[in-house]
Amino acid sequence: MDALVNDPRFAATTFLVVDFEGLTPAGRPAEPIEVAALALRPAGDRLVEVSRFEELMRPPADVPVTARDVQLKGITQQMLSTARPAAEVLARLDARLTMPPYRLVAHHASTEAGVIGRQAEHCPVLAATPLLDTLRLAKAVVPRLGSYGLDGLLGYYGIPKPAGRHRAMPDVEVTAQVLVRLLDDGCAGRRWSTLLELDAVAGLQPSRRPHAAPEAEQRALF
Repeated sequence: MDALVNDPRFAATTFLVVDFEGLTPAGRPAEPIEVAALALRPAGDRLVEVSRFEELMRPPADVPVTARDVQLKGITQQMLSTARPAAEVLARLDARLTMPPYRLVAHHASTEAGVIGRQAEHCPVLAATPLLDTLRLAKAVVPRLGSYGLDGLLGYYGIPKPAGRHRAMPDVEVTAQVLVRLLDDGCAGRRWSTLLELDAVAGLQPSRRPHAAPEAEQRALF
């Protein structure tokens, strides 16, 4: 990663690896029920953890936790019953982002961008922050891999699948490990040496939620 840490823009950036777990009600966007974030800063030739955040989020009352959700994620309706709503949790996370510049990092980052975009009024810093997609980085570094899903990359790099896979923090921790390996491999292969080049390969702009018509806004009030 030596080439990247010599880039002043890369060296000045905090990389916030994020993951959401959610429920997918029919005909509606996913409702987030858990978020985790791991903040990494360049130090020497490494990315080092400087902070972390994780919290469950209470979904709307008309979005139940299904048996399949419990089986996959291990999150039950009872666990969520005393959690704060997503708007409050994301505002709490947003309030911690006081030392820009940031890059959000996620695997298949358009999913995280969509969740954040729908909550933009509660987390304006998050919602305005560009993203890096580890899936796109992987396609640039590891051609012809059978699967570019997170499990496929864990297998390729020999990173053990974590206990609690499909919970937000375990997924964030292994995504951070994959990020480091991809950055190292990309530097070794001279695919990138600056943050600008990373953005060109795997950058995503924040998802902008369309402005609702006044009548639609009234229906959305609660």
